[in-house]
Amino acid sequence: MKKLAALTLSLFLTTGMALADTPKDSGSQPPKAASPAKPKAAKKAERADSAIAAEIEELRQAIQSQQEQLQLLKEELAKRDRQIDEAREAAAAANARAAEAGTKAVEAVTSTAEVKTTAATLDTAFSDLKASNEALKITKEQAEEKKAEESGPNSLRFKGITLTPGGFFAAESVFRQRAASADINTPFTGIPFPGNDLSKVSEFNATARQSRISMLAEGKTDRAKFTGYYETDFLSAAVTSNNRQSNSYSLRQRQFWGQVALDNGLSFTGGQMWSLVTETKKGVQNRTELPPMTIDPQYNVGFGWARQYGFRVAKSFNGDKFVIAVAAEAPQTTFGGRGVPAGTFFINAPGAGGGLFNAFDATGYTVNMAPDFIIKAAADPGWGHYELFGILSTFRARVYPCGTASAASPCSIDGSTAPSALGAVNDTRSGGGVGANFRGPVFGKYGDFGIHVLGGDGIGRYGSAQLADVTARPGGTLAPIRGASALGTIELHASPKLDVYLNYGVEYASRAWYNTSGAATSSVGYGSPFFNNSGCNTEVPPGNQNTPGAPSAASCTGDLRNVQEGTIGFWHKVYQGPKGGFRWGLQYSYLVKNAWSGNNNTPGTVGLQPKAIDNMVFTSFRYYLP
Repeated sequence: MKKLAALTLSLFLTTGMALADTPKDSGSQPPKAASPAKPKAAKKAERADSAIAAEIEELRQAIQSQQEQLQLLKEELAKRDRQIDEAREAAAAANARAAEAGTKAVEAVTSTAEVKTTAATLDTAFSDLKASNEALKITKEQAEEKKAEESGPNSLRFKGITLTPGGFFAAESVFRQRAASADINTPFTGIPFPGNDLSKVSEFNATARQSRISMLAEGKTDRAKFTGYYETDFLSAAVTSNNRQSNSYSLRQRQFWGQVALDNGLSFTGGQMWSLVTETKKGVQNRTELPPMTIDPQYNVGFGWARQYGFRVAKSFNGDKFVIAVAAEAPQTTFGGRGVPAGTFFINAPGAGGGLFNAFDATGYTVNMAPDFIIKAAADPGWGHYELFGILSTFRARVYPCGTASAASPCSIDGSTAPSALGAVNDTRSGGGVGANFRGPVFGKYGDFGIHVLGGDGIGRYGSAQLADVTARPGGTLAPIRGASALGTIELHASPKLDVYLNYGVEYASRAWYNTSGAATSSVGYGSPFFNNSGCNTEVPPGNQNTPGAPSAASCTGDLRNVQEGTIGFWHKVYQGPKGGFRWGLQYSYLVKNAWSGNNNTPGTVGLQPKAIDNMVFTSFRYYLP
């Protein structure tokens, strides 16, 4: 329609323009010949023509303007046509979407009922789930509370101090082929020679006395760590102890020490502790000691150790890879030998009950002059652990040169024939030794190999067998006995729950005997070849029902040359976890002690060398605190 109107308007305007261009007086007849006009009429006609030309020009411009407007209108109409087409297309798309929306609306209306039904079901399920979750939450909280109650903290906090209890409860037994009249703790030098009645009977003892209780206390400041440690068991016998009805044995102090460790690697430790001689796992740190894994609390022959008072200063270097320590420790002297007449000297004294020493210990207490001094260097370079140490000991006796004066042997000072303290002096001797400990892995992570060696003069008591430190010369002056000890150990970790150990150790004491007159009968000291060993293998009747017979010292000197022991055993960890640990172990030991030979002052006769052997089996069942 719009296109038709535009075409009509165009024709109309074109026709108008054509009519305007045609002269008004034109016709079909040929024009007549113009007659000459008068000049005045000619001017008038000229003016009329000018006016007409002006009107025609004006009309032409108007037509041109109208044509331009018409063109603009055409373009506007075309633009509107395009917009109308786009609107129609948009309307069609909108109609399509509306139809789709309507379809979906119908579907939504249809599914609304299902949604409502599902929502109701979900609401019910959610309510049930919420209730179940609440019940589960309560159950979980109860389980966590129960777990926390059962496991509990490993340590307790008290006024800024961390307290960690420890220890184990033990049920143990020992069987010895030849009785030593001993509990789980074996006196290695006390196993009987064949002449002792005890060598003819076996013994079985069951005990809980190795059960142990400990407490570790730790505190820290900005520059130091403070540590205190207490450890005790029941391997002690008081005067009232018995093995009849109550089996009452006293509590003993194993360790009781305190320590200050500064951040610069310097530490100070004092109290009852393992001796600095004892091997440690790392550096010289307390509570990392490595005794053999034996059930026997006397450990193994050849192992160097002591638990005694000590004051220790240690300094670590290079991140604890190298440590130097010095300790002053409580001394004690073990005496051996014979031949010096009574009254010539004394070295030990019986304990005073009022002084809280054991008045019933037959060996007495050494009247010490000075502590033992020990120095050790330990290194942990990355493979293995290495220790080198030295011991310095002082021994003292009170000597009485006229203590045995008689008419046959007058006092050498004034010739008196009656015993006296004239000229009595204190005799002081020094002893000591050097030792080393080594521990390294074997078979990868499945084993460890260790070596312990110690040798010197007067170092017997630092070995498990407790051989003699000193003997006496004629006249009562002291003579340190040269000795040595060694232990080799292999510990196999077959699995996280099974450890197997093998040990072999030996301790040795050399002869130290003297003959001042040139006659064999004057032999004194330790291990003289002229001593009498004739009765060591001959059984004697008992003294009474409570005293088995034993050869007298006169007929069985029995100064020990060496003691040897081989052990094999295992520990099986049945359980190790938050409830603690339960393990059991079995050990077999073969023990031999050899004495120095003696011919009973019979020149030319081969001396008798007594020998004692014992086979021992140990069992242990232990529950360790977590």
